Parts: sequence; C-alpha cells; structure tokens
Amino acid sequence: MFHHRLLPTTVISLLLLAGCAATAPVAPPEHAAQGIAMLERASWGVNAGSVRQLQKEGWPRYLQGQLHPGKASLPPAIQAQIDAMSISQVPLDQLVMAMEQKRRDAAAVPDDAAKQQAQKDYQQELNRLAREAATRSLLLDVYSTNQLQQQLSWFWLNHFSVHQGKHNLRAMVGDYEANAIAPHALGKFRDLLGATVHHPAMLRYLDNEANAVKRINENYARELMELHTLGVNGGYSQADVQELARILTGVGVNLGTEAPKVKPALQSQYVRRGLFEFNPNRHDYGDKQFLGHTVKGRGLAELDEALDRLSRSPATARFISGKLAQYFVGDNPPEALVARMAATFEQSDGMIADVLQTLFASPEFRLSLGKKFKDPMHYVVSAVRLSYDDKPILNAGPMLNWLSRMGQPLYGRQTPDGYPLADASWASPGQMTTRFDIARTIGSGSAGLFKTDGPQPQEKVAFPQLASALYYQSLQATLSPATRQALEQAASPQEWNTFLLSSPEMMHR
Repeated sequence: MFHHRLLPTTVISLLLLAGCAATAPVAPPEHAAQGIAMLERASWGVNAGSVRQLQKEGWPRYLQGQLHPGKASLPPAIQAQIDAMSISQVPLDQLVMAMEQKRRDAAAVPDDAAKQQAQKDYQQELNRLAREAATRSLLLDVYSTNQLQQQLSWFWLNHFSVHQGKHNLRAMVGDYEANAIAPHALGKFRDLLGATVHHPAMLRYLDNEANAVKRINENYARELMELHTLGVNGGYSQADVQELARILTGVGVNLGTEAPKVKPALQSQYVRRGLFEFNPNRHDYGDKQFLGHTVKGRGLAELDEALDRLSRSPATARFISGKLAQYFVGDNPPEALVARMAATFEQSDGMIADVLQTLFASPEFRLSLGKKFKDPMHYVVSAVRLSYDDKPILNAGPMLNWLSRMGQPLYGRQTPDGYPLADASWASPGQMTTRFDIARTIGSGSAGLFKTDGPQPQEKVAFPQLASALYYQSLQATLSPATRQALEQAASPQEWNTFLLSSPEMMHR
C-alpha cells in the first residue's frame, strides 16, 4: 500500500487539473484509436473482451449487435450471484405483500422494546432488498455483453426516476429496473412509458395512489408531461395537467390480497395485475379536454389514449432526442443532430434503437469522442471493467460506497428529475480527489471487491493487471504525451495503475 505523499506532486496536480478540464487533451484519434473511443462511448467502458469483440466484428457489426441485442451472457459466477438474490427468486407482488405483513406484524407488537426491534428488522430487510437491486444493476453493467442496453437501462432509470427512500420502494426498485425499464430500453418509447406508468414504484413515488375523483392529486400528471414526455417547454398548460390528473384517477396500487368492493355497474371495469390496480370507484368518468382533444370518460382506456398522444407528440420526439444526445454526445448537443434524431423518432414511431442509430452514424457523434466527462457511475463502472475484465468480483459493496461518496447512488435521487447529465455537475475538485482515492484503492488491489461479506469473510488476491496486452496494443496510443510521461514516472505497479485510473483520459468518454 502506498500513500498520496509518496506521489510526485507534479503528477498529482497534472492528473487532477486535467481531470477537471471540460475536454480531454487528446490528439484526434486515428482509425484504431477511434474504434476504442466509439467503444468507450457505446459501452460502460472498454475492457479486453469488448476490444477483442470490436476488432473481430468491426464497428458497424458490433453496433448492430448492441442496438438489437439477444440474451446477455454473463460469467457463470456472476450469474450465480444474481440468481441467488431474493429479488431474482420471488415475484414482486409476493415480495411486497410479505413485507407488508412484516410491517403490520411489527406495528401490532404490544411491548415497546420488542416493537422497536421488529420495526428495525423490517427496515433492515427493505435495505437488504434495495442493496440486492443496486448490486444486480452494477454486476450487469460491469459484466453484461449487452453494454448499450445496460447504459440505456441506467439512462431510462434516471429519466423515469424514483427514490427508494419513499414508503416501501426499496422492495420495488429491483423489479422496476428489471421489468419496467430494461426490457424496453432499446424498444418503442410508448412501451417503455406504459411500463413505467403501470409500475407500483412510480405510482407510489409520485402519489398517484392518492389521486381520486373529488380528491385530485396532480403530482404524477405534471411530471409525466414535464419530465417524462413533452418537456418543460412542450406546449401544455396547467389545464392539461389538471385534465391528465383526472384521466389518472383510480390508477393506483393494491398491496393487499383483498379486492375493493366495486359498485356492480362498474365491476367489469376493475383491473388488477400484480400490485397494479385500477379502481373504478375512484375514477372521474367525466369527459376531459387534453392537449386540444376530447377524451371520452370511459375508464382505464382513457390512460392509453393519453399515453399514445404524449408519446407521439413532436415535442416528446424533440425532448427525448435532446436528452439522449446530451447523454451520448455532450452538454449542448448540436441542434441539427437533435432535429435529425427527432425526425427518426417520429418516422419510426419512437423506436429508440433507430434514434440511436441516427446518433451513432452522425459526424457530430464522432467529433465529440473523448470529450464527455464521466459522471460517477461511468467512472466507477469503467474503472472496474478495465481493471478486471471478466474476472468476477465477489462484493459490489465498495462500488456502492464510491457512488454514494460521489453523490450518485442508485435509486438515490430524491427529486423526480433524475441526476443531472451535464459535465459541470460532476467535474469539481472534490470529485477529482475522491476519484483519485478510488483509483489508488483499485490500483493497489485493496478495494475489497474480492472480499465476501458475512461472519467469515473470504478474500481472493486480485491485483489488477492494467499494464497488459490491451494497454500496449490498444490503449497506449489514445493517451496524451503528458499522461504517458506521468506513467513513466511511476515508482511501482501500484502507482502505475493509480496514474492510469486517474488520468484525464479515464475521466472522459
């Protein structure tokens, strides 16, 4: 183990200052280096396996495989870790109902001390389920062959953001990500939107379960237009918010086993799918005026009509295209690129893979390579991918801690707007100091990624071999002279690893 004070101060300042720069000082990449740069942007970060795949297939074929992926392949040990999780084994409705029973049982305990302990046990079980979800998410990001789908899963999870701290959402976030978000990440936007609207995590988070006729709650209706579809300048009015809230009345969650008593005339309108419930007793059956059209009051079908209109609006095409371009190109993406992406969105009826095809084929995309500053998620995942390739980590805990330290924990954004995507939100001196610390911890092999949890922890020796064939054959050519000079000054393999993992190039994608 070595310490900051042993590092040449010139090297530290070089790496920290260059890391804070808005653009990485790398010369324009040549053909092979450009392939690496494109791979860095389309994936969570390069590793030896993905570079071999790119070299074997070439960029066009590699990209098509990412845009239209088959079943992801994972190292068997990682698949086994995921399969062993409660959230992988127990369906959402069973899991949540069991937790609700646990909560009710705890509340019914007469003895104060015993009640406190029972309530603490309930909270700890919720924490465990949320940690499982975050661990599974990170393992898929590091090891899945479907890298673009994983990046898009995080992007949409952030776009349709929910906060795990509310109610019992810690028991729901795993299913929300795995079943509402991931399967639709590259498909039709309308399907993705519908999956989030019908998921109990979203309905609970934005209070739509409290939205009923004569007791209107506008929270979800507002965010559905402002954040999820049309955008803040999408041409809707406060009256549209109110009318969409009326359309959403009765759309909610049932965490119990009993169905409500519905008026006989409305019985056929009642819908229950898992925890999702449409209760016609709570619905406003009047006609609505929404975005300039009359929506006939007829129950749950009104919601489908509203979602069709929202997902097919030109404002939604522009807003979603702009956000994707910000994520994959830069903070202020060129208007012409966003316009071409929006045109593809409209022509393809919101097919996300087609919109991304337009983005990746653009000259604007290639010009932006190497210049996008990594948010904490991209930095952490790319550092672990580069350091360990497909070697299975035993403990994602250190990665979860790093994300929390840098202010971007999974499911941790309290407001519904999601984490900011702009470089300036993350490129601060404090962030760089933390990243240097993470680089040093991984680089010295003492990160704890290979140490199991539990009463008798086991630890495997896992020193990252970063000075590898991948580095000398592919990565070295992408580094600036200043970074290569810093690497030459390293006094040990640990220092060398640290310098590479905290280099300006490692901070950008």
